[in-house]
Amino acid sequence: MQGNDRTRIVVTGLGTVSPLGCGTDQVWSRLLAGRSGISPLPPAVSDGVGSLIAGQVPSRAEDPEAGYDPLVAIAAKDLKKMDRFIEFALVAAQEALGQAGWQPTTEAQRERTATIIASGVGGFGAIAEAVRTTDARGPRRLSPFTAPSFLANMAAGNVSIQYGFRGPLGAPITACAAGVQAIGDAARLIRSGEADIALCGGAEAAINRVSLGSFAVARALSTGSNERPQEASRPFDSDRDGFVMAEGAGLLVIETLEHALARGATPLAELVGYGTSADAYHLTAGPEDGSGARRAMAQALRQAGIDAAQVQHINAHATSTQVGDKGELAAIRAVFGDASPVAITSTKSSTGHLLGAAGGVEAIFTVLALRDQIVPPTLNLHHPDPAAEGLNLVALQARPLSIDYALSNGFGFGGVNASVLFRRWMGS
Repeated sequence: MQGNDRTRIVVTGLGTVSPLGCGTDQVWSRLLAGRSGISPLPPAVSDGVGSLIAGQVPSRAEDPEAGYDPLVAIAAKDLKKMDRFIEFALVAAQEALGQAGWQPTTEAQRERTATIIASGVGGFGAIAEAVRTTDARGPRRLSPFTAPSFLANMAAGNVSIQYGFRGPLGAPITACAAGVQAIGDAARLIRSGEADIALCGGAEAAINRVSLGSFAVARALSTGSNERPQEASRPFDSDRDGFVMAEGAGLLVIETLEHALARGATPLAELVGYGTSADAYHLTAGPEDGSGARRAMAQALRQAGIDAAQVQHINAHATSTQVGDKGELAAIRAVFGDASPVAITSTKSSTGHLLGAAGGVEAIFTVLALRDQIVPPTLNLHHPDPAAEGLNLVALQARPLSIDYALSNGFGFGGVNASVLFRRWMGS
């Protein structure tokens, strides 16, 4: 099957591992209800860091209804071979592929299935453990699985191996834009005719003292709400003081409409646009005018062939930092106008910031907003930043809304920006 710029691409499967639990429907229900997945860190992890909280994936013991159990997707003997971010990807993949009903049985099908799974950091936990082993016992005592456990492409690699996908394989590592870029890269592969179907998104598990400490000294993490974890992530609020680190995975199955209909799959939404850009400005901060983010969003709209006025919802990148949120508001204003009715939310207020997995999880939330015609809330938004004056922020409670088009943004250190545009499934 040959693709082209007019190839229609649909979403047919979703898989979610998050601080709100595991399983897309359960997580979505909790998100709409205004639940928070942010909780205190164990002292052994947070000691000396300054930020004592994170969006941690709950275990089955902590959350019997929707807790994390890697054994649902991974043999016990294989767990020692992989970092936690790889585990998350395998669990999310199982759900997404199950919903999509995709299990290729022929060599041709396997060779036309792409696997594009991002990670902004990779196996940070495995690296930290390897350093401890090396310091205490010497490098010869390292496990032979050390390198395969921390390489950032090994989420994609393990998923590809487990399911026999032999098409294109990739792993964007573009910090917090990586998950969105994975979806965009997968769509490009489909449109170029190199694949018919792709599993794409991001996975991250970087909650450890090194990564927390690194972001803390960069003054990126929230430190002012350690006693009130669920109030710490407050995107667009004037009192925001940094992001809350989180972990998880969000994977989507996307495919050509022709491929989906031929096999009887049920489309959930249509992927119609993608844009990406560089700021070329600063290592850790975007420009105040949000010009790079503006270009990414505008490119996604151009690719879809629509005007800004046709978009009803934006799932913003908004991490709860002063500079980042303000820059994104400026970008949205530049694209959509000073008094745009587009409904803006940041689900990081509920989940925290999943770094390279954020784009995958938030794309899932955007697809579900289109499916169910409702915008999830931005929690803790009591005092909107004056920079948001005239814009339509969805604060505190979910809002039913007629949505035809919705954007999901992801921006990262190094000045990388990405935006993906979805359309409500309206039939073939």
